[in-house]
Amino acid sequence: MGFEIILVYVLMILSSIACVVYGIINWNKGADVVTEEDKHWVEEEKKIEQEFE
Repeated sequence: MGFEIILVYVLMILSSIACVVYGIINWNKGADVVTEEDKHWVEEEKKIEQEFE
């Protein structure tokens, strides 16, 4: 095996580990904040859905 192939395998494994660590750290952050605009959008969406029923 050439050096490039070994390098690819090592980088692939390191990338996978980095993704798992990132996922564990950010698992339950919940940074989504509901704004008044979001609430208004949901109300409008419900009205539109009721028109089609």
